Amino acid sequence: MITPWDPEADGVLRLPSGRLVRGRGLRRPLPAGPEPSFALYLLGHEPPAVAWEARWLRWPDFWLPSDRTATADALREAWARAESERVEVACGGGMGRTGTALACLAVLDGVPSGEAVGYVRAHYARRAVETPWQRGFVRRFR
Repeated sequence: MITPWDPEADGVLRLPSGRLVRGRGLRRPLPAGPEPSFALYLLGHEPPAVAWEARWLRWPDFWLPSDRTATADALREAWARAESERVEVACGGGMGRTGTALACLAVLDGVPSGEAVGYVRAHYARRAVETPWQRGFVRRFR
């Protein structure tokens, strides 16, 4: 079994089920500690190669993902893998796209979609989910 994230570490969101997911901004250095076993990168351009398994979703800064079906599939995969693996979700700054994805993971974990942004802002970062259309994306996510 993989050693889980430290639930007290910066950027680690504990979902109601106990799953831990690390959110971060790729413009900052990789945090100390264990590497992810799976990562979901939300960028408008292909991310650099990493030593762990990663999936890239084309998602321009301040906007919504280019392919909503692929995004829903990737978020479901990340949520499922977070039960037993170290999952990281990241974008450039770690707030808008990452916060939106984390809020969708919270919905998958049982948080009502109308409360998921508040949950992520309370437990991850108060500035998470930056735009009205990102908030709408979370409200409509199932």
